[in-house]
Amino acid sequence: MSVATETDRQGEAPSGTRPFAGFEWLLAGRYLRTRRREGFVSVIAGFSFLGILLGVATLIIVMSVMNGFRKELLEKIVGVNGHIFATPIDRPLDDYDVVSQRLRSIPGIKMAIPLVEGQALASSQTGNGGVLVRGIREADIKAIPFIGGNVRRGTLDGFDTAGGVAVGKRLADSLGLQVGDSINIISPKGASTPFGTAPRIKAYPIQAVFEIGMTEFDASFVFMPLGEAQAYFNRDGDVNVIEIFVDNPDRTQVVRDAIEADAPRPLVLSDWRQRNRSFFNALEVERNVMFIILTLIVLVAALNIVSGLIMLVKDKTADIAIMRTMGATSGTVMRVFLITGAAIGVIGTIAGLALGIVFAKNIKSIMAALNWVTGANLWDPTVRFLSDIPSVIDWGEVTSVVVMALVLSLLATLYPAWKAARLDPVQALRMG
Repeated sequence: MSVATETDRQGEAPSGTRPFAGFEWLLAGRYLRTRRREGFVSVIAGFSFLGILLGVATLIIVMSVMNGFRKELLEKIVGVNGHIFATPIDRPLDDYDVVSQRLRSIPGIKMAIPLVEGQALASSQTGNGGVLVRGIREADIKAIPFIGGNVRRGTLDGFDTAGGVAVGKRLADSLGLQVGDSINIISPKGASTPFGTAPRIKAYPIQAVFEIGMTEFDASFVFMPLGEAQAYFNRDGDVNVIEIFVDNPDRTQVVRDAIEADAPRPLVLSDWRQRNRSFFNALEVERNVMFIILTLIVLVAALNIVSGLIMLVKDKTADIAIMRTMGATSGTVMRVFLITGAAIGVIGTIAGLALGIVFAKNIKSIMAALNWVTGANLWDPTVRFLSDIPSVIDWGEVTSVVVMALVLSLLATLYPAWKAARLDPVQALRMG
């Protein structure tokens, strides 16, 4: 009786000490080691470990790329096009200077830029393509960081008076043009003649070439001096729209309310959320679906832990019975198998976390290396809008992924450990 009592004390953790005894860790470690007779169990444990590792790493990498993709697109779309768009209601916007100045005085607004916009065809001796022509003043185009801060060739100095245009790098490359070459701008809305409206064709020298980093913009934007654009599109000293840039894009509605309360004249207002709602909603749906799909990888790996532990319990039935007859409690047996299964999940999650963060932080270098090895461009900017693959690690999301993987791994160990603890030692010895 005293021997059994003493053994019970060894099997259970004393009050106030750690819940897992040293010999329980030792026994769990022995069960995790590969032995010839238990090779298949170890193979399942290995695949479970790899599944959790790859699942966690892939989740972190994919979510980081999706975050980077959304952040880059949002910054570039909103950074070039503005946050709020004001268009006239009752009469042409010929008092744009007064209106712009009044808008700039409203709290939360950092820029109000009058623009003339029109679609046209750009051509050269080597090709042609549709473009969006934007008439803008020199001070305003320099104030837009994604344009003024990304001039690759030429200069924007003297933009108002030089009579030239600024074009995107991909447009210049596709038309085979350099700074100083002439680009033909063709508009269907030209002069009226007795035979109808004749197209307007005018050649402009290229003064500057910019690169925003977003394929669609770099291949279609042509910036023209505001006065020249008004003459080209037959604007009688007015503009199409005033683009408003706010300090905080997430507080656009607050600024809109302030504009409506203090507008110098009737204006129709729209914002970047309205103009790009379907695009960003599609990105959000894709991001959520990818998270669900990749979570299934971790779930499958957790189920592999269940199957591996159940096989281990069946293989160790005799060992469990001997431990129980020597005085080990059901709690001791349960903790041994909890440690065994949890070790696979915890180590796999930590390894996946490390791999995912390293990959996400160096994804551009890794992509460049893969391009060099395969000899192919694995990131085609004409398909994916952006010139480079972006990555932004959201530590809150990383924490959620790690917690989810750990919880699934721990839950996967409960049933096999409970089954091991429920074994009847007498029946187990008889079966063994």
